[in-house]
Amino acid sequence: MVYVTPDTAAVATPSPARALWRPVAAGLAAALAGLGLAESTAAWLAPGASPVLTVGALVIDIVPAPVKDLVISLFGTADKIVLIATIVLVLLVAAAGAGILESRRPPFGRLLVVLIGAIALFAALFRSSASTLDAVPAVVAMGVAAITLTFLTTRLPATGPAAAPAPAPAAHAPGPDRRRFLVYTGIAAGIGLLALAGGQLSAAATRAADAARALFTLPAAFVRAAAIPVGASLDVAGMTPLITPNADFYRIDTALSVPRIDPTTWRLRVTGMVENEVEIDFAELLALPLEESVTTLACVSNYVGGDLIGNATWLGYPIRELLARAKPTSGADMVLSTSQDGFTAGTPIEALTDGRNAILAVGMNGEPLPLEHGYPVRMVVPGLYGYVSATKWLVELRLTRFDREQGYWTPRGWSELGPVKLSSRIDVPREGTSVPAGSIVIAGVAWSQQVGISAVAVQVDDGPWRDATLADAISVDTWRQWAYTWDDASRGAHTVRVRATDAAGLVQTSATADVAPNGATGLHEISVSVSG
Repeated sequence: MVYVTPDTAAVATPSPARALWRPVAAGLAAALAGLGLAESTAAWLAPGASPVLTVGALVIDIVPAPVKDLVISLFGTADKIVLIATIVLVLLVAAAGAGILESRRPPFGRLLVVLIGAIALFAALFRSSASTLDAVPAVVAMGVAAITLTFLTTRLPATGPAAAPAPAPAAHAPGPDRRRFLVYTGIAAGIGLLALAGGQLSAAATRAADAARALFTLPAAFVRAAAIPVGASLDVAGMTPLITPNADFYRIDTALSVPRIDPTTWRLRVTGMVENEVEIDFAELLALPLEESVTTLACVSNYVGGDLIGNATWLGYPIRELLARAKPTSGADMVLSTSQDGFTAGTPIEALTDGRNAILAVGMNGEPLPLEHGYPVRMVVPGLYGYVSATKWLVELRLTRFDREQGYWTPRGWSELGPVKLSSRIDVPREGTSVPAGSIVIAGVAWSQQVGISAVAVQVDDGPWRDATLADAISVDTWRQWAYTWDDASRGAHTVRVRATDAAGLVQTSATADVAPNGATGLHEISVSVSG
């Protein structure tokens, strides 16, 4: 039998869990301190160089197209939140591991911290718009985290036989070394709150920019959009609105942090293969004869039946007019547009000069562009997916050639040209819903930009295709609502499909294709349960 005395209690070996929590706490506190000071530094010195956001942007740059498509299909416009949360989670796990490593095998914990910091440093300097100052937040994160980790792990409370010479403390009272460690760890973790403070500074700046935008009054359109026909909107409950509200308009882009551009300093340059380089500021742009148009925009990542598509009334200046001032030289076949955050898109020059309503947009649904949708200026080009045309926060139009330069997504596996494909979608009833037997209204939208929709048909189970009723068309560049009444809906499970035909007689294909490399195809179908 073994008798436990106060002395033997002092030398008892702690459980593995109790032996690990303090090194883990040291690693997490060091990471919080480093990240907190780095985010604070970024907020004051280099707003675009937040370590979390620059690493996130690097992930977006290098992630394979199938992974990107999977994330968007799973999370939609919440993809950025998921990415940031994942990065923070990975960072915390790595920080915990660094604490354990440093407590057992120094200096490997510090080396892990330096490696993570080096990734953040590379991400900050990898961006096309990077400056020397952008390296500072990552260096701060790396240095503070490594120093804090060293400090805390060298002050871990002694455990096991090494603690035997010390007199046993009173029952349940922490010893001085443990108490000091907890105080030091708490202080280091508290510094991590600066990360939140830095984020709040950024959020405050965004709110200030949005407030300034709200005070801006759009000039009147020189050319008004044609009046929307009364019959363009069908009175069907649950139907997608004909015009998508700004707050509901989808947002898919590579910017984890929304650029904040002062319109008083904004400039747009037209460069490259031109006879005359052109530079225009915001006041000059607003003074030009602006045109209003209704245009549907679609993301190439929109799967069949997806919601990454929206329809809005846009106000802007025709891009063809600005290009005419620049006088493109012979051989130029592409306009490489560049965003303030470094994103680029390669647009066929024909799509910007052939008479369609391709504009430098400054207004959306009667309001100045929302920050998230490109304020102060973005491109809107009917008939092309956004990845080759819809550049937000626009700062440059470079005339060039497809055989010389590429837009952001082309070297990542996407097609150079991205015409929007003929497609249709069922909005009512929703997938998997239960509806009463009898007469059921099936409704949705269809689109074929630059061509228009001439017919929509609906199929129930494997029965014949039945013509739907079309709402009046706004233009060939907008989606068109449709509805079909299923008069004899019988009890049970059913499959409903939709198929559109464009004005040129092309019937929507039933062949399925993934969103990569140039847009999904196939017929949208839903499962409906009809109750008695």
